[in-house]
Amino acid sequence: MRTRRDQGGRPWAGTAVAALLVVAAGLATAGYGSGAVADALGDALYAALVTLLVGLAVPRWPRSARVGLAVGLCWAVELAQLTGVPAAAADAWPPLRYLLGTTFVATDLLWYAVGVLVATWGTVLVSRVGDARRAAVSRR
Repeated sequence: MRTRRDQGGRPWAGTAVAALLVVAAGLATAGYGSGAVADALGDALYAALVTLLVGLAVPRWPRSARVGLAVGLCWAVELAQLTGVPAAAADAWPPLRYLLGTTFVATDLLWYAVGVLVATWGTVLVSRVGDARRAAVSRR
């Protein structure tokens, strides 16, 4: 079994930095974007952030389980919007609008899945590059 030291010491640090970058991109999209493209990008970034947070919370789970949990959480939040509870919570404290949304839109379910997949592919790619770099350094 690989240890944190085998993975470069602090595998969570890169994920935390990526999460901060996703939050910044999401806030920029919300602040400066408009229309369908900005909505889709915002949904995908939201799902990417959930994916990264799930990876931080349960790093030892199989990738497929983490993907399933991330998509499930995003879809649960979207489906909860059918109840009106998220809208009421956002009325009580407006920052919750970014976390819970207010209005159900069926296409958001698709964009959440896209965001989870892109974030997962990105983490796999970064992991493989890091593994290759560590292998090259250890051969010296």
